[in-house]
Order: sequence, then structure tokens, then C-alpha cells
Amino acid sequence: MATLVVTGPGMSEVRISAAEWRVMEVVWGRKAATAAEVIAALAGSSRWGSRTVRTLLARLVAKGALAAAADGNRYVYRPRVTRDRCVREESRSFVRRVFAGDTAELLVHFLREADLPPERVDELRRLLDEKRPQR
Repeated sequence: MATLVVTGPGMSEVRISAAEWRVMEVVWGRKAATAAEVIAALAGSSRWGSRTVRTLLARLVAKGALAAAADGNRYVYRPRVTRDRCVREESRSFVRRVFAGDTAELLVHFLREADLPPERVDELRRLLDEKRPQR
């Protein structure tokens, strides 16, 4: 499963794999990161070695999702796509793939399955009321 991200003017679409998404999360969170910082951040949650992380960083640069700037003997990586945009595209892809594009069906499914506190129910009710067409 890959996230499709449409980048800026003159740039092509980018597909981000699940592994690349984990690397992007680190870089998005830090705004900029060296390979060593990404490796350290992922050390506790993955069994990836430094070569694997560096390969993922190189792929993300090649795809246009990250920019790399030399800083002495290392590179500093910065996101070229926002997390919000990736989340939006991943959400759209999920709705198309799993719910045949029917957002209402997705909402009904999650509302039936979710254990929501009263304040979240109130928030959802308020959002749905805002979506209701005025007569």
C-alpha cells in the first residue's frame, strides 16, 4: 500500500510506501533531520539498520518527497510535501479502495465500531449539522 501525493507545480506524483511513511514522520516531526537523527529516532521502533534508513531517505529524495542539503560531511533532509497533504491523499485512497469512494459508508462504519467519549460525539454531531444543507 502506498500513499499517492501530488506535489507542486511542474513536479510529478509521489508514492510513499509504509516504510517511507515512517521515515517521513520523523522528518515532519523535526522539520529537518540528518540521517543519524532519523536512524536514532527509529531505533526503538524498528529493526532497520542504518543502511536501510539511508536507502529509504535516498528513495524519498529521488521521489521528490524530501530535499537533501549538504551540511559539512552530512546531509540535512527536509520535507518537500506536507504531512497534511499526505494524510489527505492517503485518506482519499483508503476511501476509494475500501469503501468504493463512499465517504458516508466509511463514517457509518467507524461510528458503529468506535467507542467514543461524549465530547467527541458532540463534536461529530456539530460537524454533521454544519454539513447539513440549509433549507
